[in-house]
Amino acid sequence: MATNSRKSVHVCTCEVCRQHPYSRVAEHHRAINRVLAALDERNRRRFAGLLALQWGRGGIQRVAEITGLSRHTIVRGRAELQQSRRAPKLGRIRRPGAGRKRVEKNSPGF
Repeated sequence: MATNSRKSVHVCTCEVCRQHPYSRVAEHHRAINRVLAALDERNRRRFAGLLALQWGRGGIQRVAEITGLSRHTIVRGRAELQQSRRAPKLGRIRRPGAGRKRVEKNSPGF
């Protein structure tokens, strides 16, 4: 059984995209959101942090508005980029035991 784990593409809510949905800026924001939809959670966080770093002052708020990610997530991604370069983790995205509990554990009668 194939599952569709593809994340939906966020629609930017900035003033430019709402007033001029076919402008060059709106195209740029849609491209950013298409890239984010294809990334896993760690790389999504880091990419958003990179954009915030590049845009400088006000970058976190701007990236949050464009991508729909929380400011905390963007700050965390920016901090990960600014830390010393460690070897990238291969394999798992989350730590063992992290994430949502299995349905069988939450529903004993299941």
